[in-house]
Amino acid sequence: MKQTVKKLSILGLILAFAVLCAGNYLNREQRQLSEKLIRLHVVANSDSESDQALKLEVRDVVLEKVAKIIDLAEAQGEDPKEAIADSLPELYAAAQSRLEQLGSQQTVGIRLGNELFPTREYETFSLPAGIYTALRINLGKAEGHNWWCVVFPNLCMTASMDDLEQAATVAGLTSDQVSLITEDSGGYVLKFKSIEILQSIKNWIQK
Repeated sequence: MKQTVKKLSILGLILAFAVLCAGNYLNREQRQLSEKLIRLHVVANSDSESDQALKLEVRDVVLEKVAKIIDLAEAQGEDPKEAIADSLPELYAAAQSRLEQLGSQQTVGIRLGNELFPTREYETFSLPAGIYTALRINLGKAEGHNWWCVVFPNLCMTASMDDLEQAATVAGLTSDQVSLITEDSGGYVLKFKSIEILQSIKNWIQK
């Protein structure tokens, strides 16, 4: 009996070590990818039809402004994240102005920082769960459904896989990272889910 318990204990330690190693590897892949991305997160005041429509109006204005900011930063050899951080007052003014033009009295909250995102599938690519730099815009009470996308590289409006791969490559993503976020990797969904599951197990083991 004691021998069986001992063997099970050893097996448990081996499995725990394997989980931690696998989790660290997958998390490292996610971190290396996230370091090169900037996501946009627009949160509506509520789920009412009018508030959701306002969310999309603000999204469009912000996307247009951010695209110009990033284009200028790249042309001048500047860091896109720093350029967006320096332009927060301009982005705030654009979002607030658009709400006022539409007759809304909602206020805008805006910040650039780290956010934890779940695994997310878009039309032409997917992103694993993890912490990403995000430009977050809260409208009013920010209690409604939100809108996410990637503004650097500009993947929000990529209409085809060729456009996505070109934008990602220009932004400095490696071919492996491009493959990771597209279906070319074959099994990327399983890998992304593994990141979430292994992180959960890792957190449980470390408690």
